[in-house]
Amino acid sequence: MNKKILIKNAAAIVTCDSNDTVHYNCDMLIDGPSIVSIGTNLVLEEEISSNTYEIIDATGKFIYPGLINTHHHFFQTFVRNLMSIDFPNMSVVEWLDKIYPIFSQINSDVIYYSSMTAMADLLKHGCTCAFDHQYCFTTWTNKDPVDRQMEAASQLGIRYHAGRGVNTLPRSEGSTIPNEMLETTEEFLQDCQRLIDTYHDSNPFSMKQIVIAPCQPINSYEETFIQSVRLARENKVSLHTHLGEGENDIMISRYGMRTLEWCEKIGFVGPDVWIAHGWELTPEEYKVMGQTKTGISHCPAPAVLGGFPILDMRAMEKEGVLLSLGCDGSATNDSSNLLDSIRMAYILQTYYSKQRGCNCFSPYEILKLATINGAKTLGRTDLGSLEVNKAADLFMIDMNKIQFTGTYHDPKNLIARGGVTGEVNLTMVNGKVVFKDGILLGIDEQKLLREGERLCSDVLRKRFPNIFPTNPLV
Repeated sequence: MNKKILIKNAAAIVTCDSNDTVHYNCDMLIDGPSIVSIGTNLVLEEEISSNTYEIIDATGKFIYPGLINTHHHFFQTFVRNLMSIDFPNMSVVEWLDKIYPIFSQINSDVIYYSSMTAMADLLKHGCTCAFDHQYCFTTWTNKDPVDRQMEAASQLGIRYHAGRGVNTLPRSEGSTIPNEMLETTEEFLQDCQRLIDTYHDSNPFSMKQIVIAPCQPINSYEETFIQSVRLARENKVSLHTHLGEGENDIMISRYGMRTLEWCEKIGFVGPDVWIAHGWELTPEEYKVMGQTKTGISHCPAPAVLGGFPILDMRAMEKEGVLLSLGCDGSATNDSSNLLDSIRMAYILQTYYSKQRGCNCFSPYEILKLATINGAKTLGRTDLGSLEVNKAADLFMIDMNKIQFTGTYHDPKNLIARGGVTGEVNLTMVNGKVVFKDGILLGIDEQKLLREGERLCSDVLRKRFPNIFPTNPLV
């Protein structure tokens, strides 16, 4: 019989519920995947001693809902920390022209180990549910990437939403995509259906879901997007793409309209759709996003590194736009740390608000973008806040450390305001502890590190010696 879990004596539990409740000096009872109750004296001492409960001592700990990452590219984990392809010193087009030939050589094993690396990093920093936009289907990967990612997610115990991406438009017709990364619309749709039939679980506390996610409008045929909408609506799954990140001039020259108008025309908007980035959207387009209930995943790291405009998040919120947070790919972020994204988003918005003389987002509001708003973006009513009958997805911060002196009085605002970006003390997903005291409990971290480094050298470093420096550790 599985034991119930009793988290005892938490200094604070920040729920991110609709009332912004914070529970102080209390316990949390968990049964299976869900929270049963939050309060004091939940279990009698004689019951605790009966060996039917697993006790987690949370003395001096702050507890938060598990973070939800709404945009990433796990496969890019092996293509980072490269000054030879320095994103801040290039235009987006220059960067794409240099980096896509590397992406085109990625194989199925690279997908597995790079995904394992990114997911592990996310878990270590409090992320319990991740969406990944996987559009790297090459001659070498075949149709395996999402399957390999599901394998990695199961081993680590992270809740995973897989975005099955695609690029169908050849370079000869105006895309930036090498031939080795192209697929036809038909084979893309067939594989989407296969993945939905194999993995998609829409039940409460689901650990695996599929999202149909053509990469971006400028790199696929219009028919690819039209058929994506049809297939998603038939299967009741969500849609995702990149939008508003510098492609509008191309879309105007190609279709005579901006990208959002084009998406609206073909039905690629709605409460089951969210986009990545959106820094090129206009105030009028904010209204369209709000009216259609189309969400935006804000990824602050690549926005800063690329020198892109800061999102007017307060104006977007005023129009009813659902905002969430993403890390984005490691090739434009270099880490998979959503705590860091929370901190960066808060600082960005504070600067922007000061310049505009408007009311800035509080640190707690930014935390909610990465928790309850992330859940809403993914269509999950069972995640995003710590409440009875919701999933036991959470992380703990150990406040028994000198660096937190003077911060105890405000748990809600601590993460973004205090710059809490390091490894957390504990991460729990679906009622199961997956990371604790610096150790990932489901894997042999050192073994995977060695195997991943060796693979990175064999597949990429040796093939692109002018781009990848020699690894001194191998």
